Amino acid sequence: MRRAEIDHILTTMLETYPNVSDLNFTVGKPPQVESSGELVPVPISPPLEKLTPFQTEIIALNLVQNRRNLNLLLEQGSCDLSYSLPGKARFRVNIFSQRGSYSIVLRKLETRIPGLQDLMLPPVMESLTREKNGLILVTGATGSGKTSTLAAVLDIFNETQPIHIITLEDPVEFIHAHKEATINQRELGSDFDTFANGLRAALRQAPKVILLGEMRDRETVEIGLKAAETGHLVMSTLHTVNAGQTINRILGMFQPEEERHMRIRLADTIRWIACQRLIPKVGGGRVVALEIMGSSLRVRDAILNGESEGKTFYEIIEASYPFGWQTFDQSLLSRYEERLITEETALAYASQKAVVGRGIDKEKSLKGEKTTPIEGLSIDMDYGKETSLKKGA
Repeated sequence: MRRAEIDHILTTMLETYPNVSDLNFTVGKPPQVESSGELVPVPISPPLEKLTPFQTEIIALNLVQNRRNLNLLLEQGSCDLSYSLPGKARFRVNIFSQRGSYSIVLRKLETRIPGLQDLMLPPVMESLTREKNGLILVTGATGSGKTSTLAAVLDIFNETQPIHIITLEDPVEFIHAHKEATINQRELGSDFDTFANGLRAALRQAPKVILLGEMRDRETVEIGLKAAETGHLVMSTLHTVNAGQTINRILGMFQPEEERHMRIRLADTIRWIACQRLIPKVGGGRVVALEIMGSSLRVRDAILNGESEGKTFYEIIEASYPFGWQTFDQSLLSRYEERLITEETALAYASQKAVVGRGIDKEKSLKGEKTTPIEGLSIDMDYGKETSLKKGA
């Protein structure tokens, strides 16, 4: 199987279904794409009804473009890289071994940098671009749109501020043209060997903003905090689901005796934590639900001393809704009020179902809709009268 044949297969997979986000090659299955959140098989000519280990290996070896990625694949069992389909699309590729064969997942990368409105993010996200130093974290599961959110925020910096921006990515996904800012984009593997070393070098390259693809380990977190403490604005990602878990995940990378010191450093450097999930949208597709927390005295106190009754991050964010902060549950209710998601979806993804349930009932009441399926209830005016008459007799 030659490179031209693989490009033909990739092109067919992209064009067969709408809203394609991922391409999947797994032994024993036909080529598949994720369309609107669901995996569906793609008919290929000539037919590939069930991929063999040899076929997935040939595809993998054609996608691997340098010896470093090949060595990573052989030694560690997986590797990340980027791949371009000339004139059609770019992909973030992960190749991994499973049960003695290779599987490949290609994430389609958008060529146009989205805006905050395109992503349906709240206006408070523009506040991130007014920060001059500190740490901004965008978190969520794989495929929840973290990279797109950071690209949209970075594009605002690029359009409005004459500053030097350095990105450290694995791989480079969105290509940023120079506008007001000067942007240097570096890719793991080809431009630097580890995030820690790339970040360490970035501190000597006079940036104002550093975009770090992911805080994967203790060393990277340590250098990232140092950069944030020395006047840089550091933006990065973590695979966590809410603000509280994000703080605990960072603290968990350090020894127990270091926890107090790390809490002090985080309280001083954290500026924003935005946690996102993609949820099914009415009519197909997906829409983002976003928990967002800024920095305040109450937040710093919760980071320094830990959460306690009445002082959880959830309660702090919930109380700060007038300032643009929001919990996942408040975001879900907003999406429900906008008719973007169903009641069932809102309850399924809720952090606290009782809170979302009350919010949905309140919204229904304001619109004059029923809040319960129970009908035909009435007051029994004769209840207890018979007993009273017997006692009187």
